[in-house]
Amino acid sequence: MIANTTHMQREIEEIPQAVARLLDGSGAVLAEAGRGIRERDPHFVVTVARGSSDHAATFMKYAVELTAGLAVASVGPSIASIYGRKLRLGGSACLAISQSGKSPDIVAMAETARAGGALTIAVTNTADSPLARVSDFAIDILAGPERSVAATKTFINSAVAGLALMAHSTGDEALLAALARLPEHFGKAIACDWMSVLAETIEKQKSLFILGRGPSAAMANEAALKFKETCGMHAEAYSAAEVMHGPLALIGPDFPVLALAARDASEPSVAEAADSLAAKGAPVFVTSALANRATRLPHVATGHPLTDPLTLIVSFYMFVEAFARHRGLDPDAPRNLRKVTETV
Repeated sequence: MIANTTHMQREIEEIPQAVARLLDGSGAVLAEAGRGIRERDPHFVVTVARGSSDHAATFMKYAVELTAGLAVASVGPSIASIYGRKLRLGGSACLAISQSGKSPDIVAMAETARAGGALTIAVTNTADSPLARVSDFAIDILAGPERSVAATKTFINSAVAGLALMAHSTGDEALLAALARLPEHFGKAIACDWMSVLAETIEKQKSLFILGRGPSAAMANEAALKFKETCGMHAEAYSAAEVMHGPLALIGPDFPVLALAARDASEPSVAEAADSLAAKGAPVFVTSALANRATRLPHVATGHPLTDPLTLIVSFYMFVEAFARHRGLDPDAPRNLRKVTETV
C-alpha cells in the first residue's frame, strides 16, 4: 500500500526550507568561490554531471552564458574514467555536480580537470565526499537527507547554488536578491494545482512531449526524467523550436504536450509553439498567459528570468508525485531504480 504522504512529497514540500538553509549556511563559501572564479577570469566553463545533476548543469550552462558571457560545454565523465584521456583545460572553470559526491567517473573527471589547469568547483550534498576533496572549492548544498529515489530538493538546491555562484562571480545584486526571495516563491509553486488540469488527459495516453527553451529547456529534461521514473510512462523533452521539425510528425489528438514557459525572452516563442501544436489537434498545456489555443496552467512569476524556471519544475514535481499515486504507483520506489548509482 502506498503511504498517504510519500518521502517524495515531504521532500518537495521541504524545498523552501532547504533553499533558505543553503543560502544561509553555504553563503560564505559561495561568495568565496565566486571571487575565485572572478580572480581566475576563465575563458570558458565545463560541467561534469549525470542524471538530474546534469540537468542542473544544463540549467547552469544557460545561466552562465546569459550572465557572464562565457561559453559552457558539458564534458563526458567517461573521457577520464573509461578512456583515460586528459583534456587541456587551462584557463577554464570546471563545475562538477553530484548529490553523493562519490561516483567514480565524476570524481575522476574533476580530478583530471584540476590537473589539466581548470579551477574546479564541486556542488554536492555530501560535504566530506571524494568529489569535494579533489576540488578547489566545495559547495555543500545542505539539502539534508533525501530518501526518495527521485531527486527533487537536491536538484533545486544544486541549481540555486549554481546561480548564487555566478551571481557572486559577476556581482549581480539583482540575481542575489531574487535568490533570497525564492523560498517564498517555492511555497506558492508547491500550491499550484496541475493535477486537476492534466491528469485526465495524460492518463489516457502512452507518451508525453515536454517543451522548454533557454533555461527552461533544462527543466523540460528534468521533468521528462521524473515522469518516466515515477509514473512508468514515456516522456521526451524537446526545445520548443526543435519540436517543430521531425518530432512534429507524432503530434495529434492522442499526443499530449506540456510546455514550460518562463517569464524571459523565450516566452513568446514557447507560447506560439504551444498554440501551433494545439491547432494541430494535440492537447497542449502551457505555463503562459500569452497562449490562446493551449490550456494555461497556473504558475508563479518570481520577477527574475533566471529564477522563474525553478518554480515551474517545483510545480511539476508536485503534479508528478500525485499522478504516480493516482496510477497506483509508489513514487518512492520506482521499478529497477535505486537512490545512488555509481558509474565508472
